[in-house]
Amino acid sequence: MKRAIRFCLIALLFSSFSGQSIARTFKIATFAPAGTVWMKQMKKGAEIINEKTQGRVKFKYYPGGVMGNDASVHRKIRIGQLHGGAFTSGGLAGFYPDIQVLSLPMLFNSLDEVDYVRSKLDQVLKRNMENHGFVLLGIAEGGFARIMSKKPMADLKSIRASKVWIPEGDVVVLETYRTLGISPISLPISDVFTGLQTGLIETVSVNSTGAIAFQWHTSTAYLTDIPLIYLTGLLAIQKKTFDKISPEDQVIVREAIGDAFKTLDTLNRADNIQASEALKSLGIKFVKPGPEELKRWKTLSDQAIDNMVADGTVSREMVDLVMGYLSTYRNNQ
Repeated sequence: MKRAIRFCLIALLFSSFSGQSIARTFKIATFAPAGTVWMKQMKKGAEIINEKTQGRVKFKYYPGGVMGNDASVHRKIRIGQLHGGAFTSGGLAGFYPDIQVLSLPMLFNSLDEVDYVRSKLDQVLKRNMENHGFVLLGIAEGGFARIMSKKPMADLKSIRASKVWIPEGDVVVLETYRTLGISPISLPISDVFTGLQTGLIETVSVNSTGAIAFQWHTSTAYLTDIPLIYLTGLLAIQKKTFDKISPEDQVIVREAIGDAFKTLDTLNRADNIQASEALKSLGIKFVKPGPEELKRWKTLSDQAIDNMVADGTVSREMVDLVMGYLSTYRNNQ
């Protein structure tokens, strides 16, 4: 009888433990420097999660690229040293190529177009990314990347004669520049500042806030005022790790990080506008190609998109979906 009672007590004890959520600290890498609006909002989301889960789920961030480039981060995720990261779309393209679709060259004419397309597309991208092994907790606007350079770049001839940087591993930018007839130099973001100072590179594509945050504006003098590529920041956690927390805690995490990234959307847009004005006040000269040159850029950008579909960088289905949304929006204006 005593053994039976002891067995029942042990079974009851294990049963009570099995109903509880296992404590989990998600270790997240990011290139965002400490103190930036990105880090402040992600930390705010983490604080809300810690409070609402009563400490069961925590986030530990590694800012400023200390965990290395995207390849290093993904390797560390595979071995369990990290669980996720804040990436650009190119940083997740190896798992789900269509995550890059919002960053196709010269896709958008305005931020209003961006807002309309993203209102339709964000949930599609989140759902599809989850089917490819990562839970996409947040998508936030990075703004439009524009060309910054040491010399004025008002035409393709000037850019082709320059030492142009592209982000390491970014196939969308690589294909775009190749189609534009540009032979770029690939470097990790951490090496760009030194590359500009030493003359290894002379031209970069970056949003206004990034130019100031990374201090790249100190080694450039001109900005080519063309919204070349729309940038996004994505916070993603490996799905098999995320699934280890309870369904209730998963909802809390999704909501808290989702809200933080909605706030980032608003703040980043305002910050990019302010940063553009700040660049002007710091002496950066804004130049714009003429109508015929702009038309040429657009034609070649469309060709680059076709090339990317042909080589599988993005799918025809997803490109057609985005183009359909754009067509609907433009026809209604």
